Amino acid sequence: MGAKVFFAGLRATHKESLLDKVGKLFERAGMGELIAPKDLVGIKLHFGELGNTAYIRPQFVRRVVDKIRERGGNPFLTDANTLYVGSRSNAVDHLRTAILNGFDFAVVNAPLVIADGLTGKDYVNVPVNLKHFKEVKIGSAVYHADALIVMSHFKCHELTGFGGAIKNLGMGSGSRSGKQMMHSDVLPEVTVAECQGCARCTRWCPAGAIAVSRETKKAYIDHGKCIGCGECTVTCTVGAIKINWKTEPEAIQEKIVEYAAGVLQNKQGKVGYINFVLNVTPDCDCYGFSDAPVVRDIGILASLDPVALDQACADLVNREAVLPGSRLEGREVQDKFRALWPQTVWERQLTYGEEVGLGTREYELVEI
Repeated sequence: MGAKVFFAGLRATHKESLLDKVGKLFERAGMGELIAPKDLVGIKLHFGELGNTAYIRPQFVRRVVDKIRERGGNPFLTDANTLYVGSRSNAVDHLRTAILNGFDFAVVNAPLVIADGLTGKDYVNVPVNLKHFKEVKIGSAVYHADALIVMSHFKCHELTGFGGAIKNLGMGSGSRSGKQMMHSDVLPEVTVAECQGCARCTRWCPAGAIAVSRETKKAYIDHGKCIGCGECTVTCTVGAIKINWKTEPEAIQEKIVEYAAGVLQNKQGKVGYINFVLNVTPDCDCYGFSDAPVVRDIGILASLDPVALDQACADLVNREAVLPGSRLEGREVQDKFRALWPQTVWERQLTYGEEVGLGTREYELVEI
C-alpha cells in the first residue's frame, strides 16, 4: 500500500463549496496534526507573475490560513525571489506583484514574507551531502518556519515537464543564487564590455574568486577558485555576469529534489502539500501570460507525501483528453508533458525523490 493522496473533484453545491473542500482536504490529509499552538507556519506559494492568471486563487489560500489559525498556528505566505528579471526578482517588486495579484492581507488574513529577503541574500546554508550539492541555500523564512503547507498550482513546465509540489518546495525555496546553481552546470563569466568595475561582485564572492584588474578596471573570475555558487550572477546590477541556463534535463530535476530535501531537513512531520490541478497550462507561472489549458480542470489533491502527490497529479493529467483550442489540439497523446516539452525527463523528479527519501511513487487515491 502506498501513501494516501486525497482527491476532491470540482462539483459543488449550496451545501459544500470548493472552499469547503479545501478545508476538508486539509483535515483529511492530517495537516491539522502538523501544527502546534504558536507555530510559525509558512504557506509556500507562487504569487504569479504580473500578467499571469493561472496561479492559485487567494480565496483558496485564505481557507488554509483559517484552518491554521483554528489550530493555534501563526500563518504567513512566502516565496523566494526569482532568478530571472521579472516582477518578482526583489522583495519590493515581489510584494507589489503579490498584492496586485490579490494576495493582500484583507483577502488572505496573513502577512507576506519574502523568503530570501530584499535582494535574495537572506538564506541559510543547509548541508545535504547528495549527488550534486553538499549544501543548499534555502530562503531563511522557509528554513526558520516551524511548519510548512505547500500549496502548488500543478501545470506543465518547459524545463521539468511539470511543476508541482516538489518543484514549488525545492526550486521555489532556493535563494536567487541557489536557483542559479540549480539551473546551470557552467561556471560564470564576466562580459568585459558591460562591466563597470564597481567591485560589488568581489564583496559577495564567498570563494575570493573575483577581483577587479588594476589595468582594465574590469572584474575577472579565477575559475580555479570559483565554486559556481551564483552569488556574482545575482549581485551584478548591470548584467555583466550573465545568468546561465545551461543544464542537463536529468540534472535539473535532481538538483530541485536536493533543494527540497534541504527544506525538509529540519521539518520532519511538519509539512503538508496541496496541489491544484486547475488551469493546467503548457508553461510555468513565471511567464507574464497564461496560455489555454491543455486538459480540463480536474480537481484538488492533498497529501503528506510530495512524491506520491505529484505522481498522482501527473497520472490524472495524462489520463485526460486534450482540450480543443489548446497547444495540443488535434493530438492524441498519452504523455502530455513530453508531447509539449520533448527534451524533459519529468519522471526523474519522482524517481530521484524516492531515492533520497522524499516519499514514494506508490499511492492510494482517496476521493472525498
